Amino acid sequence: MSYYQLRDVVFTNRLVEAFGNDIELTDDQGHAVVYRLLKEFQLGATGYAVLQSQDHDDEDVEIFRIMVNANGEPELVTIEDDEEWENISELYDELTLPDAIDEP
Repeated sequence: MSYYQLRDVVFTNRLVEAFGNDIELTDDQGHAVVYRLLKEFQLGATGYAVLQSQDHDDEDVEIFRIMVNANGEPELVTIEDDEEWENISELYDELTLPDAIDEP
């Protein structure tokens, strides 16, 4: 896993164009959960999405890798690598600081 910095972030809108700002996912128990798309960005060749459940008032976020399926549509994939997840989580925290880079 490469370690990225804020200057490496390229904001995207592939998920917004495909699904809008609210994305419905199915949890491990088979229940539909609606998430708000907070940020979507590219680091190198890999896309990432930061989502927050609308069912909870906490500040916890979910971070997913964005993959493109055989039909050319974006899909969210769980990040299995702890180091990758931690790196992306730290970058997201930096993005939410007031003096972070501006989104186009």
